[in-house]
This record gives sequence, structure tokens and C-alpha cells, in this order.
Amino acid sequence: MTRIQFGWSLPGGPREGMSRNAYMEGVQKGFELIKGHFDSCWFVDHLQTDNAPLLEGWTALTYFAALHPEFTFGHNVLCQSFRNPALLAKMAATAQFLSGGRFILGIGAGWKEDEYRAYGYDFPPAGTRVEELVETIQIIKAMWHDERATVNGKHYHVIDAWCEPKPDPLPAIMVGAFKPRMLRVAARYADWWNVSWTGIDTYRLYVKEFERACTEVQRDPATVRRSWYGGCVCAPTEAAVKKLNTNNYTLDRAFAGTPAQVIEQMQQFVDLGVDHFM
Repeated sequence: MTRIQFGWSLPGGPREGMSRNAYMEGVQKGFELIKGHFDSCWFVDHLQTDNAPLLEGWTALTYFAALHPEFTFGHNVLCQSFRNPALLAKMAATAQFLSGGRFILGIGAGWKEDEYRAYGYDFPPAGTRVEELVETIQIIKAMWHDERATVNGKHYHVIDAWCEPKPDPLPAIMVGAFKPRMLRVAARYADWWNVSWTGIDTYRLYVKEFERACTEVQRDPATVRRSWYGGCVCAPTEAAVKKLNTNNYTLDRAFAGTPAQVIEQMQQFVDLGVDHFM
């Protein structure tokens, strides 16, 4: 029987007006609740959401991973545009070494144009960002495997780049993908394939496209772990669920209901191969 695992998406920052102490106390309560039940913790990688308080994803994740050695940690997902690929390979190798093998490299092509512009990053067309992601993954894998990595790509390159100590074991690479080009990237390069805020009807369509992409690259789809990231509102009664739910958590993108209802909703994803819910 497949073992289903759960991950907690840590709050990306304090609410407006919340002190550092109040934020940390809330996060600590969360850790106490999930300990012994959840396996992993995740942090987003965004730079701004209007003027809302938001912590930088890599720094925050590193801090919490050091505080809580009982969990595996990863980002959902890193924006490949924000960090030089070779530096990212080195950062991931360091995180894997210092954490004792508790790091998962979640990565995607990036999409939030306003934060690119605000922070001075170029925002090329989607096709270019996907090409950059492919080269980023190629460079990361080369630096993790080769004694000295040399990759000459269209967008990025490294020449005789050392990455010591090599990560051992190699971190899983999780690619967030739902559009056809990105699904092909996941089929070719990912250890995990992740989708976010997706209902079951849409997910069924993604699965068909993903498995078609796996066939194109001659890969067994069963060799790629499937994960789901999003929201869940759960309470003992339907009346209590309605009080908690602000209509942001609808079944076309999240889980909502009593425990029995949420289990039934998740089971449909499990039947399609998902075994890790965040």
C-alpha cells in the first residue's frame, strides 16, 4: 500500500502589523502540531506581493531547517531566474551537506512579472524562461555529478566549475509544471512532478499530458513522484467548515470539508499517483 506523506507550507511572512515574536510563536505552534504527522516543510520563493510582508525564501528555509532537523525541507518552488544556476547548484549541495540529506530542490520557470520588474530582473517570454530552466537543471546536474562541470548553453554557461563536497545523497529535483512545455521538462528531468492549487478534473487532464510527455522521452511515468501543493480547510462538521472557509478554498483548486470529505477528495488524487500533499 502506498504511504501518503504530508508537508506543511510555512507562512511566507508575518501578517501586516505582526511582530517578529508573534510570527515566530505562530510558526512554532505549527511545528508542534505537525510533528509526528507531517514529513516535510516548504517555503515559497517570491520577492513581493504588493506591500505585504514577505520573507526571502532561501534564507527563511535555511533558518527553519536548522531549527527542525526532524523534517525534510524544500521550496515550492524556486524561481530559476533569481539565482545564477551554478551558484544555485552550490547552495543546494551545501544545504544537503549541512542538513544531513534533508533538502529537496523544488524549481520552476518563474511567472510573476511584477516582482521581476521591481527587482531589476529581465522578464523574457515564457518559452525563453523554460529554455533557461532546462539549462539551469542541466548545469545543476552536471555540477553534482561531474568532477568539473562545463556546460555551454544558449542562456547560461559554466567552465570547469567545481562543486565540492558533492551532495550525497543527491537531492530530489522537483519541477512545478502544468503547461505542455513545462510538463515535457518535468518528464525529462524531474524526480518529482508538482502541481499547485489544482482540482481533480483539471489534474486528470494534466496527468494525460504528462504521461504523453513521458512516452515521448521514453521514460516510465511511474519513476516520477507526484505531489500536490495547495490549500485545505477541514473541520469536524460542514457548518464549521463554512465558518472557516472564505470561499478561497473551492474544490476546483483546494480541499474543503469534514475529515471524511477531505479524505475522499484526496483519494481521487492518490488514485492518479499523488503520494505527497503539501
